[in-house]
Amino acid sequence: MMTIDKFNFAGKKAIVRVDFNVPLDENGKITDDTRIRGALPTLKKILSDGGALIIMSHMGKPKGKVNAKYSLKQIVKGVEERLGVPVQFAEDCAKATAQAQALKAGEVLLLENLRFYAEEEGKPVDIEKEDPAYEEAKKAMKSAQKEFARTLASYADCYVMDAFGTAHRKHASTAVIADFFDADHKMLGYLMEKEVKAVDAVLLDIKRPFTAIMGGSKVSTKIGIIENLMDKVDTLILCGGMTFTFAKAQGGNIGNSLVEDDKLEVALDIIAKAKAKGVKLVLGSDCIAADKFAADANTQICPDNDIPAGWMGLDAGPATAAEFKAAIAGAKTILWNGPAGVFEFEKFEGGSRAIAEAIAEATKAGAFSLIGGGDSVACINKFGMAEQVSYISTGGGALLEAIEGKILPGIAAIRGDK
Repeated sequence: MMTIDKFNFAGKKAIVRVDFNVPLDENGKITDDTRIRGALPTLKKILSDGGALIIMSHMGKPKGKVNAKYSLKQIVKGVEERLGVPVQFAEDCAKATAQAQALKAGEVLLLENLRFYAEEEGKPVDIEKEDPAYEEAKKAMKSAQKEFARTLASYADCYVMDAFGTAHRKHASTAVIADFFDADHKMLGYLMEKEVKAVDAVLLDIKRPFTAIMGGSKVSTKIGIIENLMDKVDTLILCGGMTFTFAKAQGGNIGNSLVEDDKLEVALDIIAKAKAKGVKLVLGSDCIAADKFAADANTQICPDNDIPAGWMGLDAGPATAAEFKAAIAGAKTILWNGPAGVFEFEKFEGGSRAIAEAIAEATKAGAFSLIGGGDSVACINKFGMAEQVSYISTGGGALLEAIEGKILPGIAAIRGDK
């Protein structure tokens, strides 16, 4: 497999898929350019080699329609400031042949939002799945997606995939385009290489003990991940809103706490599997309950399984936080995805903070720690501990699918994984 370090971009045009789906304020100004900064090593390598650079990305979910709210024109200045060179803009990503051909070494062209074309995602629009004509529309769209990818590929001599956040999608620009380049002219960017290495360190090169922390509101969104981890981890901490499904499944009273009544048997099955596999399952014992979902709610500390009627658990309690810390201490491999509570409200950030502090301590003692998923990353950044962990993943859904053991199309298209 070709690597970006081995490739000389001199005299070449490189088309790079990045994830510049950055947050904007009401005036279209970038409020967090983390994703742009993350792609800079790849982009600067191409320019420093003497190559010409074509950048492509999506923004938001315009659903195959042109929408000024999601125009990448808004980020041109921000990209220029970070790259340190002028950035040209192609108003139509599928009609940029002339601009791409005119591009000289050291020049940069940013394409308009790929998702202004439904062909990017390859899904029929304006037709429901129940419609008898849907399957035919789907088939036609797949053919159109290939042609869209062919057009994008025609702009350049080589292709670089550096958008881990979209690597789990088989889109025109993330996977299909790779078919139009031979093995020596397609590669992963530096950011992708780091992401793949971090995931491999957690799943393939495990240093034990291995502790995984899975949080979030619903068991249903994490079942596949939990089951895959069950064969790998020594300790599994489950936290956040999903824990109340486990509490109710075991006969507890959870008041108005979040619960998935159709997943009670699943919760009991997870408990049984952990016991059978010798995995230490940590669910916690108490919570901070609130009388409403609000920053100014009244609170009380309750056992997880004995929450008064009308109250809801919104964070891990002090005893649970201590249990989490003890379970993380001494770990050599740590994975964290999902907060322990409604960390956005100061009253309910304690559980997540305790996890972050414990991970930072373990990392300092030599553990490899991987933080992934939007909320977990927001947590670690809010607490100012981003520099105290081993790696923070840029991919939410992509990371989760990788942990679940799924092959990511955006990586497979480069590496030839099956």
